[in-house]
Amino acid sequence: MWRKTFLLGLLLPSVSPLLFSSESYSDACDPRSLPDPLTLRPDRLTVLINGYSEARLPLLRSLAASYATHPLVAAVLILWGNPSTPAAALSSLATHGGAGGFAPISVHRQPSPSLNARFLPRANIRTRAVAVCDDDVEVEPRTLAFAFAVWRSRGGAALVGLFARSHDLDLEQRRWIYAMHPDRYSIVLTKFMIVGTDYLRRYSCWGRLSEARRLVDRERNCEDILMNFVTAMESGAGPVLVGGRVRDWGDPRNNGGISNSSVDNGGSGVVGIERVGLSARGGHRKKRGDCITEFHRMLGEMPLRYSYGKVVDGVGEQGLCRKGGRLVLCDHQE
Repeated sequence: MWRKTFLLGLLLPSVSPLLFSSESYSDACDPRSLPDPLTLRPDRLTVLINGYSEARLPLLRSLAASYATHPLVAAVLILWGNPSTPAAALSSLATHGGAGGFAPISVHRQPSPSLNARFLPRANIRTRAVAVCDDDVEVEPRTLAFAFAVWRSRGGAALVGLFARSHDLDLEQRRWIYAMHPDRYSIVLTKFMIVGTDYLRRYSCWGRLSEARRLVDRERNCEDILMNFVTAMESGAGPVLVGGRVRDWGDPRNNGGISNSSVDNGGSGVVGIERVGLSARGGHRKKRGDCITEFHRMLGEMPLRYSYGKVVDGVGEQGLCRKGGRLVLCDHQE
């Protein structure tokens, strides 16, 4: 499946310069520059892919093409944050929609490298939900549809994701830490999350978050944690983790720990993917724990709430029966 979508990306037609745009921060919070919320489609979503590294451009093109073929996707917006990248290098990413049922793919050069820009409200987001994702994660079509169905079933207030983390308290240091627990979580990552479009405006335009957004800029990290703060403050609930199939090209465990400097990832021709991610930097986990502590101090409250378990696509038999001398699920067919 992964190889197939990579080739699909290479075969899509290129592009008109009109599919490139650059938003300004001054327009983002002006309601006159945004569509009427009542006109946003509830039955489709817009995919926002954050991109920065030119080494990932072949993979990014493949992922954008894959999302654009999904029947629930109204548009794919590539949010390019590297100001030094020449326009010619990005020209093959964008496509017009319509042909073959593809959603349009457009490239938006960010006004700065700020990670806050991935949550800017945008005039061409015409759906009530957005899927925010990284440029090294490919979600299978069925999993994307299921995650969106879960988001809709929660009334659009929940933050739904596929990658979970947690906050925890260091009692000795009296500071929050960033952790992973096998039985609970309070944060979902922007590797892939579905969030209501209204939360983009709250994140970007709420004056109470000004200091927190500046911290994201200083650290070049933690924008996903801040979005989890925002949604928890509004909903009073934790995020929702869904199960599904995801290809994570950026995970450092790819290739069994062998350096990608000499290994082709799955035959895709994409090399060195995992070495350019933020999580590959030293001190990443400590920095994120510091962000949680600082957000708590800045906002004067700790809104993050734990969630337990995940929502799975299936309600099969849970009971065990003995069949053929083995214990198997009772609906298992011999």
